Amino acid sequence: MKLNLLVTLLGGVVMLGGCDKDPEPENIPEEITRVVLTFSAPGANPIEVVATDPDLGGPQNMEIGSIVLNAYTDYTLTIEMFNGFYEVGDPEYNITGEVEEEGAEHQLFFSWSSEVFTSPTGTGNIGAVGTVNYADEDANGLPIGLSTTWTTGTATNGKTFRIVLKHQPDIKSATSTSADGESDLDIIFPISIN
Repeated sequence: MKLNLLVTLLGGVVMLGGCDKDPEPENIPEEITRVVLTFSAPGANPIEVVATDPDLGGPQNMEIGSIVLNAYTDYTLTIEMFNGFYEVGDPEYNITGEVEEEGAEHQLFFSWSSEVFTSPTGTGNIGAVGTVNYADEDANGLPIGLSTTWTTGTATNGKTFRIVLKHQPDIKSATSTSADGESDLDIIFPISIN
């Protein structure tokens, strides 16, 4: 009798444990340890600039390359992002595809020093209402920012170019800004125009 009661109670516990619903997938921010900017102009060699975390979240600062562009030139900027906690061949290594696939949850925002670009005008859309020439969009027709277009102005140096990747699940809209969501990436590059 006691054995039957024990078996019945244990069976009920197992059944209760089996009734749990699968947990909702979490919107986990991306772990980005390497960023590659490629500025391409017609008839010229691409200009590649890299920012990398040498010790994957350790005490060393991120190593950030300098952007050096030519004056009065039209560029297409493409951005690639990588997670160094994975091996090069692992699907999780290249974050770029994930950001593009989950474009409805991500947007890159940009700001720059005045006099760097003639197009877009202004100084960007981080902390201000400004324009960026986005060349890609998500499934809802909203910008992502993995591809953008730029036109440089006159020669200048000692300027900055900032990139922020925001993770905006369920909040990205035509009016969301760089203040909305979590930052997956925030890097300031030195930039000069020759």
